Amino acid sequence: MASKTYEGREVHPENTAKPPASKSSGAGTGVLLMGSGDGDGGSDDPDGDGEGLEVVAAGGGVGNGEEKKKKKRKRSKKSAAKTAKVQSSPPRVLVSDLFPSGAYPMGETVGYADENLKRTTGEETRYVERFDETFLSDYREAAEVHRQVRNWAQQNIKPGASLTSIAEGIEDGVRALLGHQGLETGDCLKGGMGFPTGLCVNNVAAHFTPNSGSKEVVLQQQDVLSVDFGVHVNGRIVDSAFTVAFDPVYDNLLAAVKDATNTGIKTAGVDAHICDISAAIQEAMESYEVELNGKVIPVKAVRNITGHNIKQYQIHGGKSIPFIKNSDQTKMEAGEVFAIETFGTTGSGVLRDDVGIYGYGKSYDAPRANLQLSSAKSLLKTINQNFGTLVFARRYLERLGVTRYLAGMNELVSKGIVESYGPLVDTKGSYVAQFEHTLLLHDDKMEIISRGDDY
Repeated sequence: MASKTYEGREVHPENTAKPPASKSSGAGTGVLLMGSGDGDGGSDDPDGDGEGLEVVAAGGGVGNGEEKKKKKRKRSKKSAAKTAKVQSSPPRVLVSDLFPSGAYPMGETVGYADENLKRTTGEETRYVERFDETFLSDYREAAEVHRQVRNWAQQNIKPGASLTSIAEGIEDGVRALLGHQGLETGDCLKGGMGFPTGLCVNNVAAHFTPNSGSKEVVLQQQDVLSVDFGVHVNGRIVDSAFTVAFDPVYDNLLAAVKDATNTGIKTAGVDAHICDISAAIQEAMESYEVELNGKVIPVKAVRNITGHNIKQYQIHGGKSIPFIKNSDQTKMEAGEVFAIETFGTTGSGVLRDDVGIYGYGKSYDAPRANLQLSSAKSLLKTINQNFGTLVFARRYLERLGVTRYLAGMNELVSKGIVESYGPLVDTKGSYVAQFEHTLLLHDDKMEIISRGDDY
């Protein structure tokens, strides 16, 4: 989920250090996705181990006699193991059932080349100690859910699909795989959506999601769709995005943005300067061109949204990574989590606010205010109990049975307690693409937690 900033705005203290060189080793992989009609999906064996199945002798019924005794049909260990590692389509199997040991796949790791990068300062040691087993397990579980759900989404996003059906499919999958439907008080805070599913078509760059009452959008063959969604476990948010296009004419646009994101990841790491990451992103992005309708158009880096660090239950942690050259000397530090994302466009590269609401999020430093409306007081209680500082969509409130909340929400927004997010768009007729990954900065390596076989 991109962080909106003004072009060229500096928000960090200056530091000095040279970014470390890095090299890649390994990658996380997900679980095989299986159609609901494949394999043993219709078996009467509830736990899939082959035990407890009855064989009834001809003549019907289980009665006395040796030929009518209950017998157990054993399944080979090889078959049982195969079944245990298969996800359904649409995804509904708990990811904890697919990994019963609780050991979820590690993301792709990139080592730091410099030997002097071992963190010794008190502040950085404090951060490093947060990467305990629970922290890593929560993050890796969230990442595995993201991979499995987006695997299904990539197979099912096609011309003719509505944005509502795509959003609901993704969100239903995330909740099912985590086992948190979010309908009981506080359940959303244990696991679920890290922020609303962003579905941005063509010149819509960021922060659009379908809401009840809005005009339905149906994908067309010539559309470019960016899909940005977050998965969290105990507030540890995995933020990752990809773009799909059905016409190969847009291949270079997607290639430019994917290359820029991967370049940003390669440049990132402990002690890397923000300005160096940004410069590398822009150089990679703007080395591409796209030919549309016989006209060659340079791909531009979007100038006024950024990547960002992530904190627990806080999608925008305070540090920003622009996609254009700047003089920000802020360094990445061990123990931090970053969303490295880039946006490329065939338009102006400067986004403007559009009409509508993407979602809401309680401010991290929300002031205490004397609320006048009882609906605002009731709504704030609901937000605190179910979302905390997580960003949520209108339809998430409506799932909880909340109605007639707009007046109360307006008061919360006007008093700075809740922040509203609206769509951001480039010039009409342009096309915007996005790719994004979440990184964990260990003291001795970087883990691209959301990396998969797809991107």
